[in-house]
Amino acid sequence: MLNVPHPSIGSSISDHLPPLGLLSIAGPLIDAGYCVKLIDGEIGTRCEREVLDRTEAAAPDIVLLGHCGSTSAHPVIARVAQSLRLRLPDVVIVYGGVYPTYHWREILATERSIDIIVRGEGEHTCLRVINALVANDDLASVPGIAYRNGEEVVSTPRAPLIQNLDFYRVAWELIDHQQYTYWGGRRAIGIQFSRGCPHHCTFCGQRGFWTRWRHRDPAQLAMELARLHREHGVEVVNFADENPIASRSQWKAFLEALISQNVELTLVASARADDIVRDADILHLYKRAGFERLLLGTDNTDEETLIKIAKGSSTATDRQAVRLLRRHNILSLATFAVGFDVETDRDYWRALRQLLVLDADQISIVYATPHRWTSFYSESSERRVIQLDLRWWDYKHQVLATQLPTWRVFAWVKVIEATLQLRPAAIRRTLRHQDLRLRSAMRWYTGLGRQVWPREIRNFLFRERRTNNGPTVRELWGDPQEHEGFAMAVPSIKTQVSINCKSRNE
Repeated sequence: MLNVPHPSIGSSISDHLPPLGLLSIAGPLIDAGYCVKLIDGEIGTRCEREVLDRTEAAAPDIVLLGHCGSTSAHPVIARVAQSLRLRLPDVVIVYGGVYPTYHWREILATERSIDIIVRGEGEHTCLRVINALVANDDLASVPGIAYRNGEEVVSTPRAPLIQNLDFYRVAWELIDHQQYTYWGGRRAIGIQFSRGCPHHCTFCGQRGFWTRWRHRDPAQLAMELARLHREHGVEVVNFADENPIASRSQWKAFLEALISQNVELTLVASARADDIVRDADILHLYKRAGFERLLLGTDNTDEETLIKIAKGSSTATDRQAVRLLRRHNILSLATFAVGFDVETDRDYWRALRQLLVLDADQISIVYATPHRWTSFYSESSERRVIQLDLRWWDYKHQVLATQLPTWRVFAWVKVIEATLQLRPAAIRRTLRHQDLRLRSAMRWYTGLGRQVWPREIRNFLFRERRTNNGPTVRELWGDPQEHEGFAMAVPSIKTQVSINCKSRNE
């Protein structure tokens, strides 16, 4: 299993979490008797040649490639796959993730080094793929994949969705926990309580990829986190869910189960502001369980834009959520997206004023990015693309043209970030927060910003190559894929039981 080094600034300067996706796939493979090794290119020198040398030395029969960066990681994965093919001509290369799930046609047509693509969830599908390869069975019998049959690109029907998220385990034994840190050098992991999201935001493709919101057993997850803390010294848990707190009852059960384990953990996660307001009466449980920060997907400060992107929230709710979290001594990190519409100087000035009123503890500004399997792709299909290099399609770089020239959009983003970070309230909380742990967290986040800022400016001026007359979104990638949005098929209960029984036999 190969986790390639990602080109983003954050990957090169900040702490790193274990590659949860690959470890989740590794668990059922190990339990089925296969010899599995993880090579993580994000750890150490982050040198592609070293990663290739280690992979070649391992002499694998099959290489599984994947990265949580997905779209922005694809160019690196394609380059690594080509090099692997030259070094190991007989190896089978399997590629999975969100981007290949939807772009399998183009990838298999252009990347001759990649043999098989896993579409959607990989735990059961990867196991079936490798069983088929070992037994020399026809890959057409494996649902949820695409592959090359001679010169023909073939896809099989969608794989059934995994309804029981506790059925497969994460292969934590493949990593050295000392190498993975977060929140200021503290030993950390990423975990999922749930998959998917019940909401319909037009710009987000996660709902379609996971097909349906599901959750793990609250008590089992609490016991797993307690074990990782006691046996491996894990201190920080970053929830990788899109929306872990969607179900109040199940989330409350998890918080209570974790509190009962009596372990000292720092928890960080993403949440919707309206769910935080909903949970106003149980936020004390969040704090007791260990939550120190929640990322709030506020996304925009304009009410009309929030309606247009089907956010299902409001600026008033966002402000209420921030104040509730502050009252319970939990940091708020608000995301703000630019580029949903043809924005003007006046729009950015209004956004800055409203973000100051929001008064979140931390801010993360992202750029609206038109992924082909989302509704936003259709809405922006006639807009011009100014960034053709997929390595920069990471939500931290402008992809779509707006009414303002690119340099002015970038300048506004930096002005907003600097104003919010340097406002007196932010400085006071960073230097003199009454909670020493939160003060340390604020300083760690500020320190990251001091490293990221100069690099972002340098990249903008000297590394990123943009075009002023690029193709439209439709011209670049073709017709929308909304009809293919749901990556997994929802099976009946009877079908799911049959699949699970077969997996255990395998």
